[in-house]
Amino acid sequence: MVGKTVLVLGGGVGGVVAANELRRRLGRGHRVVILDRSAQHLFSPSLPWVMVGWRRSQGIVKDLHRMVRPGVEVVQAEVLSVSPAKQKVMTGAGELGYDYLVVAMGAELAPEAVPGYVETAHNFYGLEGAARLHRSLQVFGGGRVAVAVSALPYKCPAAPYEAALLLHDFFRRRGLLGRVDLQVFTPEVLPMPVAGPGIGQAIKGILEERGIGFHPSMHLKSVDSERRELEFQGGERAGFDLLVAVPPHRPPPALSGSHLTNEAGWVPVDSRTLRTHYDNIYAVGDVASITLPNGKALPKAGVFAHAEAIAVAKRIAAEVQGTDSETGFDGSGYCWIEMGGGIAGLASGDFYAKPEPLVELRRPGRMWHWGRALFESYWMGRGLARMSSRWALVLGRRLLKVPASI
Repeated sequence: MVGKTVLVLGGGVGGVVAANELRRRLGRGHRVVILDRSAQHLFSPSLPWVMVGWRRSQGIVKDLHRMVRPGVEVVQAEVLSVSPAKQKVMTGAGELGYDYLVVAMGAELAPEAVPGYVETAHNFYGLEGAARLHRSLQVFGGGRVAVAVSALPYKCPAAPYEAALLLHDFFRRRGLLGRVDLQVFTPEVLPMPVAGPGIGQAIKGILEERGIGFHPSMHLKSVDSERRELEFQGGERAGFDLLVAVPPHRPPPALSGSHLTNEAGWVPVDSRTLRTHYDNIYAVGDVASITLPNGKALPKAGVFAHAEAIAVAKRIAAEVQGTDSETGFDGSGYCWIEMGGGIAGLASGDFYAKPEPLVELRRPGRMWHWGRALFESYWMGRGLARMSSRWALVLGRRLLKVPASI
């Protein structure tokens, strides 16, 4: 058998899981190559914890070489263009060929797309921004705090609401709640709308219980840095003293002209196989576009990237080995929602259910908070040594049904 080369573009969740699962399943006669412009892997779910000082920046990054299995080749370079017809990817380190391609390049942040954002807003979606926000919070004495979603779509649908709840907890612990006016502004009609109105109303209720204002259908137009105001489409304005905002997202520019993308720049794939309209090219994670039975798009979240990558790796390995694979992505997913005080909720369910996703919000409690911490420990390779066997057993059985791909 002639050796095959599988090239994985992107060193985030989807890319790491795909590369590791492929390396585990394919013999050494085949190459598995992962390419990313960064030498470090960032565990982005912990960025809100950096924001409030629960984690240090260095605790949620790890050398990409240490995230992948032995035998996975790591190339640090920028993707410049993709040519499916030639089965080539042009990078800053030269041209790379492939037999199979897994596009896991994620969604890029584009804060410059909103006038005034860069000069004024705190971007907790990046490591430097989350750390800078924490420094600002330590000297913040009170005033209006605006948590804003700049534009749709964005990754991690729970993140802005989780940020608002963690900020509320931060101010509570500092004795500042009476001096802080916390408000959330979003173009969405409800929090996490794809998960259904039940989830949205539940999150909205949790915000309101804590006195956090919720302003839906607010489409941000610009940020007036001098007046410290948000300007929305339609002319509405809202003042702030501290702005914490989800930046606009965009698809990777390197995919433009690749004939892989739709009009919006994302990569449409088969909802089950994650295959593009090219037989040997797949896309997983935030860069992929999947239309649900209700016509909405599957949210951009790491849990989906993880499961999609497993399915793709199994399918590619089966094709290389000349066997059949019925494995596919089934649309199941979950999402933690930190609420402060060591309490978290968990939204989980079937996003492929018809006619609408079937998702429920588990009763908030300490178990979900520790489940998230346990998953972070697992993902970053710190192991479970500091967790009690009881927690490991309970959470392992009830929550962390995650394939061992790392």
